[in-house]
Amino acid sequence: MGLFDKIKQFVSDDNKNGIEIIAPLSGEIVKIEDVPDVVFAEKIVGDGIAIKPSGNKIVAPLNGKIGKIFETNHAFAIESDEGIELFVHFGIDTVELKGEGFTRVAEEGQQVKIGDTIIEIDLPLLESKAKSVLTPVVISNMETVAELTKLSGSVEAGQTPIMRVKKQ
Repeated sequence: MGLFDKIKQFVSDDNKNGIEIIAPLSGEIVKIEDVPDVVFAEKIVGDGIAIKPSGNKIVAPLNGKIGKIFETNHAFAIESDEGIELFVHFGIDTVELKGEGFTRVAEEGQQVKIGDTIIEIDLPLLESKAKSVLTPVVISNMETVAELTKLSGSVEAGQTPIMRVKKQ
C-alpha cells in the first residue's frame, strides 16, 4: 500500500467513524469548564461544549429522535441515529423561569433532521432574567465514545460543526 492509499484510508475512516454534531444555536463556542454550574463544568452529566447564544431558536444538532423535552422547554435530550445521546440545556437556572421565554416547536418522540427547530427562544428576555445564557451541549453517554474533538469559534445553528465524535 502506497502513501496515497494510506492517506485515503485515514480520510475515509474519519468519514465512516466520525459523527459531526452541529450547532443547536447560533453564537460563540465556550469551554464547558467555563459554564457557571458545577454539574456542567465538572462534566457530571457528560462532556461537550457550551455556546454563548446570539439567535432565537434551538435546532436539532443531529439526525435522530427527541427523547425528553423538559416541561419548562429550557432543555431537551436527543438520541442520534448512531446512538449518541446529546443533552442541550439552555442557560443556567433557567428552569426557575417556568417556561417564560421558551416556545416548544417539536414534540417528544419526534424524528428530526439537523437544523429542524425544536425550541424558539426570546433571547433578550432570557438575557435579562437568567443567571447565565451559556448553553451546554453535552454527550450524556460518554461510555460509548472513543474520541471527542471539540471545535471552537463562531457557529451558526444547523450549519456549523461544534464537535466530532468517534464511537467505541
